[in-house]
Amino acid sequence: MTDQKSPSSDSNFDMNKSTIISLLYIASFVVGITGLIGGILAFVWKDEVAGTWEESHLQYHIMTFIVGIIVGVVGVILSFVLIGIPLLFALAVWVLVRSIMALLKAQKQEPMADPKTLLF
Repeated sequence: MTDQKSPSSDSNFDMNKSTIISLLYIASFVVGITGLIGGILAFVWKDEVAGTWEESHLQYHIMTFIVGIIVGVVGVILSFVLIGIPLLFALAVWVLVRSIMALLKAQKQEPMADPKTLLF
């Protein structure tokens, strides 16, 4: 008798709402507009996932989006005096790490521990 895996096994890639937004944020490093699309989708979908594990993910993505926009604008303004360049680099690393963390948890269908944190 062979051991068959269930459809929700680790070998399958679950394309849930949080995964889609995480991938859009990550893709924004190549195609910039996808980050904006991901942020808009997080706002649009937040009511649809109320009460589920995905609710914490969308709060996390919304926080990432808002902080990213604010720090990005400040970084661009400060780049004229060269202080903004390291700030923009740090922002890129921060967004990438948060997106990967959310993606990994979304694949396990686990909620984010503290979706309103500025940390990871």
